[in-house]
Parts: sequence; structure tokens; C-alpha cells
Amino acid sequence: MFDSTLTNVANQLVTYCREGNEQKCLDELYSADAVSVEALPMPGMDSPESAGIDAIRGKHEWWNNAMEVHSANVDGPYFHSNDRFAVIFEIDATNKDTGDRSEMREVGIYTVKAGKVVREEFYYTV
Repeated sequence: MFDSTLTNVANQLVTYCREGNEQKCLDELYSADAVSVEALPMPGMDSPESAGIDAIRGKHEWWNNAMEVHSANVDGPYFHSNDRFAVIFEIDATNKDTGDRSEMREVGIYTVKAGKVVREEFYYTV
């Protein structure tokens, strides 16, 4: 079986995401020096990587300000070894600036050490 700390963190992360409670997720489950890696740099950024919990909170703030979410589905977690898990996100959202509505699907791969998320990586469909 998988490590119970890993499964607890993964299940709690999925629960918080389903509830739309990302702030609590970041506050409770992420390491202060966690790293987030997007497939490409986000708008206004030079790198796809954001280091530190404040930078990750900034990504969430950007998303909340830029997008109107109509629906979201969170599938998982899917476990791999004793330190990683994946989650599939499906989101129907409208860009508030352009009015463009799109359906997105991405996979998040999370690495856990000492009971905290230390790395997240996102993979997208095109």
C-alpha cells in the first residue's frame, strides 16, 4: 500500500479543490518553499516555474481575477510510489478580459515530502 501520509495529503488536496477551497489547501498542505511548474510561462511571467508559497498564492490570485469558472471537476488522486500523486482537472471557464470561454483539461503531478506538497507540475491538452 501507499504511505498513509501521502494518501492523507492527496485526499485532502482533492477535497479542498472540489470544495473550491484552494486557499485552505495552500495554507495547510504546502511547504513554504514549494515549487509550482506550469507547462508554459503564465501571462506576464518569464518562467513556467514559481518558487515559494507566496508565488503560488500569486498564481491563484491571478487565476481568480482573470477567469470566471462555470464548472470544475477534480478526478483522483492517482498514486505513484510513496511520494507522488496525480489529479486530473477539467474546467469550463471564461477569460474575463476577452470573454473567450473554453474547456480545459490538465493533469497535476504533486510531490510530497514530510507531509507537505513540495512540488506541483501541470500538463495540458491542446
